[in-house]
Amino acid sequence: MTERLSNTLNSYLGGAKQTVGETIGSTDLAASGAQQKAQADAAQKLADAKQHTEGTARKIQGELQQAVGSATNDPELKARGAGNEAIGEVQRNV
Repeated sequence: MTERLSNTLNSYLGGAKQTVGETIGSTDLAASGAQQKAQADAAQKLADAKQHTEGTARKIQGELQQAVGSATNDPELKARGAGNEAIGEVQRNV
């Protein structure tokens, strides 16, 4: 979660620097701000994709555990699978 907060903060700061730079006519400050914002936005998209992928993998793992738990009549494995599936679903949607 700290990565998300850091990316959001850097995006806002970069946008603010860009706006201030454009307002006062400082092309260097505006360019620096635009670059900071673009880097933060790209980093956030990458982090979101990674989180979604990890969530999908965990969800699939949970589904497999539930299936094996059902097939082998193992309620503990089945319950663990349900938990992993739920965690994976949350990870995918955060």
